[in-house]
Parts: sequence; C-alpha cells; structure tokens
Amino acid sequence: MPVFNEKETLIEIVEKVLAMPMVFELLIVDDGSTDGTREILQELNSQERVRVIFKEVNQGKGSAVSMGIRSAKGDVILIQDADLEYDPNDYPALLKPIEEGLVDVVYGSRFLRKPEPKLYFFSRIANRILTFTTNLLFGCKLTDMETCYKVFRKEVVEGIEIKAKRFDFEPEFTARIMKKKVSHTEVPVSFFPRSYEAGKKIGIKDGLEALWTLIKYRFID
Repeated sequence: MPVFNEKETLIEIVEKVLAMPMVFELLIVDDGSTDGTREILQELNSQERVRVIFKEVNQGKGSAVSMGIRSAKGDVILIQDADLEYDPNDYPALLKPIEEGLVDVVYGSRFLRKPEPKLYFFSRIANRILTFTTNLLFGCKLTDMETCYKVFRKEVVEGIEIKAKRFDFEPEFTARIMKKKVSHTEVPVSFFPRSYEAGKKIGIKDGLEALWTLIKYRFID
C-alpha cells in the first residue's frame, strides 16, 4: 500500500484490509508524508500483520510501489491504494484465478462491473485512450489498464526493474508484463471515485506521461 498524505482515510482502509483473512502481511510504504500520516503509521506499525517502510523524501507512487514489491514477503502481491476508492472485499474474486492456477496476473477492472462507476470526464477518456493504446501495442484485451488493483505472483516480476517514479507505474508495469507474455485475466471490482478536493492526485500531465511510457516500453527493454 503506497501512502502519501492520507491521514483522513488511512485508519479505515487499514482496518478494511486487515479484516480480510487471506492477508498475510500489509506492507505500507510511506512516501514522505507531511500531513500527520507518518504519526498514524508509527502507531499502526506495531499491529500484527502490519509493516511500515518510511521514505524520507517524496518520490511518487511508482517509487513507493516498487519498493513495496521488492520488500514484500508473500508469494502473491496485491496493490492497494489508501484512499478508499477500491474495496478490499473484492480480494477473494481477485485472488481466485491465481489460487486456481489459471493465471499469474489479475487486473481488477472497474469497467466490467455494472453499472460502471461515474468517473470524471477526463479520467474516463484518458483511461479509454490508454487502455486502447495498451491493447494495440501489446496485443492484449484489457478493459482497465490504469486500475490500482493488480495482483500477481511475486516470481513473475523477479528480474523486472520498474523505473517509474510517479503514476507511470501502471503503464510500465503493464508493458513489461505483456512483453513477457505472462498469463493474465481481469475480474470486475467496485470503485468509489473521490474528488480532487478530497485529495485525488492524478492529472492531465500524468495521462500524457502514461501514454509516452506505453509507447517507449513497447520498443525498448
């Protein structure tokens, strides 16, 4: 769980995650928070099944997620945002294809769940463009490349060096997974979008960077 200035939602999302019995460890990577989040994490760090890594300098979500992947002890990794947009009650459905040995990677698609969530106009259009570009460049059939919920066996990312620091993590991770021809699928997940006033951080610049990342990693290693 990458975290940056999420004191308003942190305790609730941690409780929701730990309520799921299949969670072996909740590894939280604080990306240099300055709003009181770190003080909350100091207390949470003593809880059973919770481990916190504190970064002194904010480098971006991608940097925090990559550190979490490298530090995780479990065999299966699930990425969870701290802002309550995604619901841990979807964990059983996300894990099932991996537990049954069908695939090595699962994407939680917000657009397979009906009715579809009401995203900001820019967010919906940007997601459609980025997902279409992903499918075109890598020959896959995703419906939601930008989803937070990516679940995978740790072994499939061994040897992969993720260079992304910010929100370009999603396209870089996907590009590298698809180029390796790793078996994957999607399952529907719930989504409760928050407003920019409530702390949403992604913007137009991030969308353009994601598009460039997809193109770049299609043609280079």
